[in-house]
Amino acid sequence: MKNRILLFIFICSSIFTQAQTYQDVAPIFYSRCTSCHNQFGHFPLLNYSQTLPWTPYIQTVLTNGKMPPWSPDTSYKHFLGERLITQAEKNEILLWISNGAQKGDTTQAPPAPVYTNAYKLFGTPDLELSIPTFTSNASSIDSYICFSLPTGLTQDRILKAFEIVPGNPNIVHHVVVGLDTTGTINSDLSGSCYNIPGNFTLGGYAPGSSPTVFPNQGPVKMGMRIKNGSRVILQVHYSPGSFGQVDFTKIRLFFYPAGTTGVREVYATTPLQNWSLSFPPNTVTPFSAVYPSSGGLPIAISVFSAFPHSHKLATTMINYAYQGIDTIPLIRINKWDFNWQGYYTMTHMAKVPAGYKLYSKHIYDNTSNNPDNPFSPPQQVYAGVGTNNEMLFDSFQWLVYQTGDENLDIGAMLANDPLVNGIKESTVQSDIHPYAYPNPFGASVRIGYDLQSSSHVNISIYSMYGVCVKTLLDAGETSGPHELVWDTRNDDGNRMAAGTYFYIITTASGKYTGKLSFMPERN
Repeated sequence: MKNRILLFIFICSSIFTQAQTYQDVAPIFYSRCTSCHNQFGHFPLLNYSQTLPWTPYIQTVLTNGKMPPWSPDTSYKHFLGERLITQAEKNEILLWISNGAQKGDTTQAPPAPVYTNAYKLFGTPDLELSIPTFTSNASSIDSYICFSLPTGLTQDRILKAFEIVPGNPNIVHHVVVGLDTTGTINSDLSGSCYNIPGNFTLGGYAPGSSPTVFPNQGPVKMGMRIKNGSRVILQVHYSPGSFGQVDFTKIRLFFYPAGTTGVREVYATTPLQNWSLSFPPNTVTPFSAVYPSSGGLPIAISVFSAFPHSHKLATTMINYAYQGIDTIPLIRINKWDFNWQGYYTMTHMAKVPAGYKLYSKHIYDNTSNNPDNPFSPPQQVYAGVGTNNEMLFDSFQWLVYQTGDENLDIGAMLANDPLVNGIKESTVQSDIHPYAYPNPFGASVRIGYDLQSSSHVNISIYSMYGVCVKTLLDAGETSGPHELVWDTRNDDGNRMAAGTYFYIITTASGKYTGKLSFMPERN
């Protein structure tokens, strides 16, 4: 019995000493949190002093599951850029906080990621359009402003990526991007521009959303055609109470070179809508939408991304395609968060054959049990465009189906895109003959090079998003062959996501880039 008691004490002691100081939890913050939080100047989480004041908040949002903010159900469908955290990682942070969030020796913490780009897309856009500096007129109700921005294009261009940059994220609730191919629509600054004018929609922005990037190299090229003389329409929704605050939202557009051929056209539409919503107080009500209302889709399509949308009463939602009893999953959200939404890009496009229908169902909780209910006590709510109204408004980006679309690895194609990671892999023969072996690698990789003359050498590892995750060497080296080993187990590699990384070797003679495929070993 005595031995059992001692063993129990030893096990408990081991459990409660796993996360003693900041260095124990820093890698989790770096890999799970900072890629988003670095965009918020008051809350970047890149060191101990930035993290400590927020520990009560971190404890709350980890416990209730609001952070990291990722709404789609990963057991139903996978999307690119999933923001996830394991239960073990949650427990480690919560244990550290409950033990007093001890600082310890912060010099023993691994280097923090380096974020150098103010935008999410790298490079210089081919066209950047900004709204005139605008002072919000949203006092007690929502304001919808439509800014008509001439492109000045003298020939048709094909869009391969775009990024909406809110000038004042505190007041911009969302932005919808439309296109006026006639070039005749003027701005509407009244605050009542509820229906975005123009011929069709390109996409949009909401808190937590990512830029839109279409595969533009390799086995397939995709894009949206922008007609010459068109105007881009930015419908900006300003939140109530933002009256008097200034905004300068803009959009950055990246085109294929003029004359590029073989680009498959992407369409953005909202086929699933329901404007008959009605929610009496103290009720939980489902509503649905079907498209088309009769018959099925006339052609097969490939769904590239999904953007289901509601307001604050919604709790769950699901989109799928069906014919008879056969269903094709598109997206499911089990815990809707109005503050984090956007287009979710599929890792592999979903083929929806001709004859199938698209289906949506949202469940709305208009009771006092819903912490996001805008009214206390609950009131009657109807469909509408205001934040305190409700919507069922589910959009998709899609292409006309071609054989094999469902087998395309969208993530792999975008991982190699310099727009996404800011890194161009060296394509010329290098005078230092860099190599990485084995590649793909599971735990460690050897990186070698041959200096023609003595030089300062920097070797750094970057994620597919252009974030420096590790500096392996930063020192002077003599001429001749050199090799070093990156062992991810020394960096707690189990917290690194599998996928594509880049190694960059910088010497006096230039910069050389190679690709690494990390496939961690699992027990």
